[in-house]
Amino acid sequence: MKIRNSNELVFLPLGGAGEIGMNLNLYGCRDKWIIVDLGVSFGDDSMHGVEIFMPDPSFITDRSSDLLGIILTHAHEDHLGAVVYLWSRLKCPVYASPFATSLLRMKLTEAGLENEVVIHTVSLGERVQLGSFIIEFIAQTHSIPESSSLLIDTPFGRILHTGDWKFDPKPIISSPADIERLQFLGDSGILAVVGDSTNVFKQKTSGSEYDVRESLIELFSHFRSRIAVTCFASNVARVESIAIAAQVNDRHVALVGRSLWRINKIARENGYLSKVPLFLTENDAVDLPVDKISYICTGSQGEPRTALMRIANNINRNISLTDGDVVIFSSRIIPGNELSIFKLQNKLISNGVRVITENDHLVHVSGHPGRDEVIHLYNLIRPLISVPVHGEVRHLKEHANLAKNCGVPKTVILQNGEILKLAPGDVKIVNTVSTGRLIVDGTRLINIDSVIMHDRHEMMQNGNVVATIVLNKFGKLLKDPQISNHGLFDDKCEIEAYESIVSVIHKVIDEMLNLEWSDDNLIQEAILIALRRHLKKNYHKKPLIDLHLVRI
Repeated sequence: MKIRNSNELVFLPLGGAGEIGMNLNLYGCRDKWIIVDLGVSFGDDSMHGVEIFMPDPSFITDRSSDLLGIILTHAHEDHLGAVVYLWSRLKCPVYASPFATSLLRMKLTEAGLENEVVIHTVSLGERVQLGSFIIEFIAQTHSIPESSSLLIDTPFGRILHTGDWKFDPKPIISSPADIERLQFLGDSGILAVVGDSTNVFKQKTSGSEYDVRESLIELFSHFRSRIAVTCFASNVARVESIAIAAQVNDRHVALVGRSLWRINKIARENGYLSKVPLFLTENDAVDLPVDKISYICTGSQGEPRTALMRIANNINRNISLTDGDVVIFSSRIIPGNELSIFKLQNKLISNGVRVITENDHLVHVSGHPGRDEVIHLYNLIRPLISVPVHGEVRHLKEHANLAKNCGVPKTVILQNGEILKLAPGDVKIVNTVSTGRLIVDGTRLINIDSVIMHDRHEMMQNGNVVATIVLNKFGKLLKDPQISNHGLFDDKCEIEAYESIVSVIHKVIDEMLNLEWSDDNLIQEAILIALRRHLKKNYHKKPLIDLHLVRI
């Protein structure tokens, strides 16, 4: 597909429009492109066997010679996690904050790419120039350190790409949002805001991490037993708040979970967590009195192999939570994870543990802006165009309505793959490119719509049947077909099912015409059709069928 942008400024989302997560945004100008964010998403109960997936970058990999760089707004997996998997297809420089750089380098080292990827570290407030693009990293507050909005200055106008953000009035580890800079940019003129829609249905503001810290300090004072808190590992401010709440209440803190230890290392390397002592390991904490210990655990979303799930299932050698102990879920429920989280909470409660969530106490605030914060942003920026992203369709429409009510002249709701011309002239969708999803399958990436995934899905839903058929050179059966199956019949209790399949194959072979018995393809096709009809009619199932035809 020939896409030219010599005399236009265009925006193209390949992931993150109409969905939350898996962000991949492209900006094009004067035949060159930049990527803003390159993230993954995680499989849920509806995607059996899929743990990590990401946007298919084929459109831009086909134009990699015109790709100037990847700019990362912050270090969350849905904005950074795909770099490790997709960089070899893109092979361009990466620009990121110090914290995001540290996390990315750790991931690249684990993947054996540490000497291949060029990363330029950009501090908040600094600018980089890539071709016709001048990109400024503007400080924002979020649930991870050093989140930034991007001012993308081009010959055709300025764009504010918000990334993930909020206006936290009392941030506790990061710089406050640079509202003065945003006000200046609004006064200077902004063409478009491409903005986060995650919390657009949340009334008022999202709240401050400072208030969560004060609440946790007070909450800890009520308990004299073990306290375990689970949160997102990347929320360094929350980890520090939990540690300070423990410290104020004369407790030690142990980290439990690999991702927490990784973030702890990166955070301390970048000057964070300096207010709290070094954390204990779970081994260190074994002999401490129950009223002197608290744990910070991974597993807030009920993931099966994380620390808290292992503790709940009593398979952690060092930690046992029982009657009178407390688990605080200092996190929100990510849509799609409800069943796994409730299963975890029910397991803890059945063990006698008291479970506290954000419904019971102030133990969590979101890192995304509520409606009042979005309104404040539009009042500061006053763009000509609003392009909602980072949300499902319902979020995007609500965001667009909110922008209109704030006086934004033009709003555009995009789907992944739609190319939006921002300037010059009328704002409009000018083309559509193909999009897709890639999943991590062992050491490779495969298309989620591939035959491989289709067959796996069919096997999971309907099982499979394997038939080995031995014929002589005249097309006659030399012995009964050998039948095996997975996930369809019980070979001990449903012998008649096997016998019926054998009978169907005999019938097909017996009815083959003299001119057909020598054609293996015709025989296989006839048997396949007959078995599909038989299994659909008698068992209402459509299993995968594998035929092995042997001639002797």
